[in-house]
Amino acid sequence: MLYFSCDYAEGCHPKVLQALNDTNMVSTPGYGEDEFCNSAKEKIRDYIKCPNADIYFLVGGTQTNQVVIDSMLSNYDGVVAADTGHVAVHEAGAIEYSGHKVITLPAHEGKIDASELKQMLIDHYADDSAEHMVNPGMVYISYPTEYGTLYSREELDAISSICKEYEMPLFVDGARLAYGLAAQSELSMADIAAFADVFYIGGTKVGALFGEAVVFTKGNTPKHMITQIKQHGALLAKGRLLGLQFDALFTDDLYMSMGINAVKQAAIIRDDLKSKGYKLYMENPTNQIFVVMENEKLESFGEKVAYGFWEKYDETHTVIRIATSWATSDNAVEELKKIL
Repeated sequence: MLYFSCDYAEGCHPKVLQALNDTNMVSTPGYGEDEFCNSAKEKIRDYIKCPNADIYFLVGGTQTNQVVIDSMLSNYDGVVAADTGHVAVHEAGAIEYSGHKVITLPAHEGKIDASELKQMLIDHYADDSAEHMVNPGMVYISYPTEYGTLYSREELDAISSICKEYEMPLFVDGARLAYGLAAQSELSMADIAAFADVFYIGGTKVGALFGEAVVFTKGNTPKHMITQIKQHGALLAKGRLLGLQFDALFTDDLYMSMGINAVKQAAIIRDDLKSKGYKLYMENPTNQIFVVMENEKLESFGEKVAYGFWEKYDETHTVIRIATSWATSDNAVEELKKIL
């Protein structure tokens, strides 16, 4: 069986595993107050050119999104997101569970449009009943989006400017950040840090066993952040395990090199699909490929390839996702091409 259903099917990069093994018997304080976490934070600050950033390591993407949104919003605030956004669709209502409505805007190839965001805010505050409605308190976007598409510098600048105008933090979900950055030359992680008020660097989907690094970039860290992380059940007692992984990921540019591999392999598969006459549901340059496949072919395909169901296309076709990762090998790609 070939596994192309997601980008976290493997364990972790060997260098991450080696770092964990080499330090296994070292005794450290708990809850992230250790030398490995401190080293990782300094490496990340240097990499994003943000020396005063506050950084926290959490265990997974849903916990990260919930903690960041809940800690930064008042109890009457909601978070604005694309209607295809991860917080709106694939997090089991975790944001609503914490007491914050997800206010959706139409997605355009997975992205929100700055002009529509601005108009929504104008309409909200012009409404005489605004005090009886959920207040838009934050904007959430993903880079890459849930459809593997990317915001341009111009689009990020426009959204960021609107957030500043309305005094709303911009939160960038970077679960697949390395794959997005590797797919274009326009933006760096430092640029993401400059546009965002808070973002996170995904580890779970990019070579770590688990873990995400939350970065507050504007001196805007919520009060008692550790307390709030613990209240959400997201504080790892053995926090060193998170710090060690990110210390390895940000040594010798390992994080970005893994992104490059996934994007390269996806491009090969994408070209092969086109050459064989398959219809792509949506074009994107990252590691997620969305292809329209005939239902009658899916059963036999699924016997050999683990893929991700995405959505029904019509009565006889389904949109599936083929995802590459940091670990996708040349051999796996060649075998997939043969099956296709």
